Parts: sequence; C-alpha cells; structure tokens
Amino acid sequence: MWFKNLKVYQLTQDLSLHDDDLQNALSDLAFRPCGKQETATMGFCSPFSSVKGGSSPALFHRVGDRFWITLKKQERILPAAVVNAELAEKVEAIEAETGSPVGKKQQADLKQEIVHALLPRAFTKNSYTHACVSIEDSKVLVDASSDGKAETFLAMLRKALNSLPVVPLVRRSLQNELTSWISQAVPNTIELLEEAELKSSDDAASIVRCKNQPLDSEEIAHHIEAGKWVQKIAISYDDVMTAILCEDGSVKRIKFTDRIVESVSDVPKDDIMQRLDAEFALMSAELCQFINFLNKELSLTDDLT
Repeated sequence: MWFKNLKVYQLTQDLSLHDDDLQNALSDLAFRPCGKQETATMGFCSPFSSVKGGSSPALFHRVGDRFWITLKKQERILPAAVVNAELAEKVEAIEAETGSPVGKKQQADLKQEIVHALLPRAFTKNSYTHACVSIEDSKVLVDASSDGKAETFLAMLRKALNSLPVVPLVRRSLQNELTSWISQAVPNTIELLEEAELKSSDDAASIVRCKNQPLDSEEIAHHIEAGKWVQKIAISYDDVMTAILCEDGSVKRIKFTDRIVESVSDVPKDDIMQRLDAEFALMSAELCQFINFLNKELSLTDDLT
C-alpha cells in the first residue's frame, strides 16, 4: 500500500486511540452497500478490503502508534445521457398521444420516475480514501489530491470519534520558499527535478509550465526575475521518493524509489496481509519523516502558534 498524494493535517491536541474504542467508533459508521434507491453510501471499511484478496474484521490497521484508516464510498452509476434519452422517448410518446406539449413540471416528474426505475439496475462504483493517523508525529496524512476529498474523510472520522482536533499543517503559501529553492539553494536532502509551474503575481496571473527543463537554466531564471513565483515543483527526497510539492503544502504524484519498494520484497507476495502490513509500516515511517523534514525546513508549525 503506497500513498500517491498527501494532504497533511496537524493535531492541535493530544489524541488517544485505543484499539477497542476505535473499532467500536468506526463500526458505528461502517460501510454498507447502496440500497436500491440510494445514489451513494459511505463508511469505514477494513484497509485491506481495497486490495483483491485482502480482508480483516478490523476497521483499521495499526503499526506502533500509526493507524491506517480507510473510508469507502459506493456510487450508483446512472449517466445523465441514459436518463435524458429515456425521458425524450417518454415525452415524445405522450405528445404524440395527446397532441399537447409536455410541461416542465411534468417532465421533472417523469424524470424522477425514470431515475427511480433505473437506479436498482445501475452499476456501482467503489472508491477508497486512505489515511495515516500518526499519534507519535501528531499528524494526519490523507491520501487525497483534493481538499474536498480529504475534508470528507476528516469529517467522517470526526463524527466517529466525536472530536478530531486538526488544522492544515500548511496555512500559508509556500511560493517564496519554493522559488528560493530554484533561485538560491535547496536543502541537502532535496534534489530538484525537471518539472515546475510558475505563476506571475500581477493581474494577468500568467502561468508557465515546464517539463524536461533543467530548473537552473537561464530560461527559468528569467521567469523568476520577471516576477513569477513557483507554484509546483518536482523534487526527489533523500533517495526515498519523488513527488510534486505544491505551494499550498499538498504533495502529489508520490513515487517511492526502487530502493524503498524492494526493501519489502522478502515478504511473500501471496501473503497479502503481511505484505500490506510491511508496506504500510515502511511507507508511513518514510512519509512522516518527510513531512517532519518539511515542517522543520519551512517552519510550518510556527504558523500554528
């Protein structure tokens, strides 16, 4: 299990998670499949259930003081084009029979009838949001590329626990620091890769995106001199992972290096539970170390005081 994106939150108060209490709390909001007339349902499930062949009665997985918690969402797929095609046929038939146009209210009622009839036969789609709650590091790391998805997870966990005292770890733009990494110097454990996005601060808000472009080139330097600030930058961290670090503090397109991935290769692939346990233990430790590095390097916690 390897996270691909990160939205990071800081615990502002001590949080105690005891196994039995956590299991009971999550069970109150456990996932259940969509009913025949439901468009979507959401709830907590075993983190292993998102992987074929994995299963566990526990609704979380614990490695030391780090908890892996998974929110599952199921949606019924009912394309608007299908509903509109059915509606058009019904409206055409009624108008041919009565010789009168079908009004908006009647069309709305017909549409509701169509949705009601089609929903039980609609396919379902499952999606998962994984997170690591690290008591040791006072962080919540959500594998999400958008604020909305991360906030949905936090809201559900807050509802289950009755309280979840967290705030975003990054509460200001990091564009100054990211720009200085290009124009001045980068920390010792960071290597800049050949991808970035820069944006001007004027009303035009012009954007420059570059790929396969050395960031120490004159071209990039000219953009910075012209008043553009780095919004996203591709980095390599300490031979552990590569990623895109964004000015809002989110981390995207995380890819762990072969050295890290292969360090759990001695765990048999057919032992899915043990394999996932080993991957989560390694991944969560490395991600927390990376976030703590950013926290110290960019003085992020200072913004919370």
